[in-house]
Amino acid sequence: MTSEYTRHRIGLVGSGIATSLSPALHAHEAAALGFDDYSYELIDLENLNISVEKTGEVVRGAVAGDFTGLNITHPCKQVVVDALDELSGNARLLGAVNTVVVDNGRLIGHNTDHSGFLTALQRGLPDAALDRVVLAGAGGAGSAVAYALAAAG
Repeated sequence: MTSEYTRHRIGLVGSGIATSLSPALHAHEAAALGFDDYSYELIDLENLNISVEKTGEVVRGAVAGDFTGLNITHPCKQVVVDALDELSGNARLLGAVNTVVVDNGRLIGHNTDHSGFLTALQRGLPDAALDRVVLAGAGGAGSAVAYALAAAG
C-alpha cells in the first residue's frame, strides 16, 4: 500500500495584517477537511520592517522556505506581479494577484477577487440593479471589482 503525504504550508503576504482573521479561518477549514499537516502563516511586511517594494523577494524567499502557496493582500497585489513566472489570464488582465500557486517550482499568479466579489454580490443582493454603481478604489481589489461589475453587465 502506498501513501501520499502532502504538507500544506500557506502564507498571507501583506502589510499591516497582524489582526487578520485568515489564519483562524484557514485552520478551521483545514481541520474540517481533514488536513492534518496544514499551517497558515502571516508574513506581515510592516512587522518585519520590509518595504512593500521587496514583496517579490519575500514571495520567492517564502517558497524557497517550503511554503506551498501564498495569498497576497494589500498593498502587495500589484507589486508582486513582476516576480512571478506566469500569470493566469485574469491576473494578467487585472495586473494584480491575490493567490500564488507553486507548480513544479514555478510561481503562478492568479486573481480570484473578481469571482469572489461577484459570487457574494449575486448571493447577497441577487436583484441588485447594476446599471449604476459607485466604486471607491482602483487598486488590486478595486480593479477586480470593476472587472466583475462590467462582466455582470
